[in-house]
Amino acid sequence: MLLIYSNPANWAALSETERHALNADYGTFTQEIVASGEFVSGDPLAGVDTATTVKVRGGEADTTDGPFIESKEHLAGYYVVDCKDLDRALALAARIPDARFGGIEVRPVLDMSGVEM
Repeated sequence: MLLIYSNPANWAALSETERHALNADYGTFTQEIVASGEFVSGDPLAGVDTATTVKVRGGEADTTDGPFIESKEHLAGYYVVDCKDLDRALALAARIPDARFGGIEVRPVLDMSGVEM
């Protein structure tokens, strides 16, 4: 999974032309990994102002607005890819447009197919 961390201030500082170019770069990247057969899924996420964090303590659910951790960079979206190895996943992560401004976390999705639930 390629987790896209972005600082909303970076997006706000872009001109309208730069925003369109960045969105076009995302479209190109997405089309390329679809064509290569590596794309499984992916979506942008709504802003942190729409987030709610749920914590259960002592059997009681408690909710708070926003993300649990205060940070300048927030999870902005993700891609789930199916690629041959970590090196390829890292190469794809480096091509995600937000890697220029934020960070892309690469993390394997656990295979739970053999685990009884």
